Parts: sequence; structure tokens; C-alpha cells
Amino acid sequence: MVRARDIMSSPVVTVQPGEDVKTAEDRLVRHGFTALPVVDDENRLTGIVTEADFLGDRFPAEPKSPAGTVAGIATSPVRAVDVNDDVAFLARLMLDEHLRCLPVTDRGKLAGVVTRRDFLRVLARPDQALANDIRGRLAVFGDADRWLVDVHDGEATIIDRFDSEKDREVAVVLAEGVPGVIRAHCYVGELEHQEERA
Repeated sequence: MVRARDIMSSPVVTVQPGEDVKTAEDRLVRHGFTALPVVDDENRLTGIVTEADFLGDRFPAEPKSPAGTVAGIATSPVRAVDVNDDVAFLARLMLDEHLRCLPVTDRGKLAGVVTRRDFLRVLARPDQALANDIRGRLAVFGDADRWLVDVHDGEATIIDRFDSEKDREVAVVLAEGVPGVIRAHCYVGELEHQEERA
């Protein structure tokens, strides 16, 4: 299972509730982000500010005094996920709630963020890179010469020269834990006279 920790961006550029709106806005623009998590002195998530929040502060529906600080324009409470949440859950959440940036927490503290760009980066990984990562994981589990790995369009096929159903199940779990692998299959077979295409 690929988890939030596997694809999140970290460390995170943040702002604090008491910071000046203009300072926070400059930070957002300088780094090219669409949102910034708002954290307290202990790095606990208190809210989030997005491009829309900064624009809304500049062009309010009704005339009002400027917000002044980040706390005045931030959205709070904010939707967040845990570092161990499955990325399939994250993807569905972001699509259903039209989120562009999702904070990730670890034991209550901000650990990273997941954006749509993070998902695209994972999905765009070449098959060769995925195959290499799978081989690396399998080499820790068993002799590297034991496995033949082929990846095509994110789907991995693994040939195991030993006949162990339990080991093949573990190999599938290890392979599907590689960010960018959609699914994996493992079969028993002879490796002689076969070539790795990936």
C-alpha cells in the first residue's frame, strides 16, 4: 500500500496565525504554491491559506477593514490526513472536495503536504524507475538473482524462480508499495532464457 508519507512534499513552507498577510502572500508567490498550512509554535496545524483567501482579502464582497494577520483570512479548521493514510483515500478526498493541497500530519504535527502535482509526479514515473525500485525491495527480501521484474504502464509482473506462494504474496505487497506501481502480479517460473524488458 502506498501511503501519504510516500508521496508528500516535505519539509513544508508554513505561516503562523500572527504573521502579516502581505508577508504570507509574498511567501506563497515566491515559492509558487497554491496554499500554505498555518501552524502554531509547536508545528500543530491550525488552518490553511490559499490563493483564493488572499484574493478575497483584496477584493471583499462588502467593504471591510483589512484582515491584517493570517488568522483573519485562514480557513480553520482544515481538512488533513495522517502520514499512514492510503493514497487512494487521499486522491478520492481531493477530487470529491476539490482540494488542491492536503496537509499531512504525524501524531498531531504537520509532516508534509500532498498536492495534485505530487500525484502527477508519482503517476509520471517511468516504468524503468519503478522496476528498479521493485528490484531493490525484492533484493532485501531475497537473493536478487531470484526475481525477474517487468513493468509496463505501471503494472508489474514478477517471476520467482522458487515455488513459494507465501513469498510471492510478500513480493506483490513489496512491489505495490512502490509509489507509481498500479498493481503487481507474481508467478513462479524459470528465469533462464528470459530477458528483463524493464
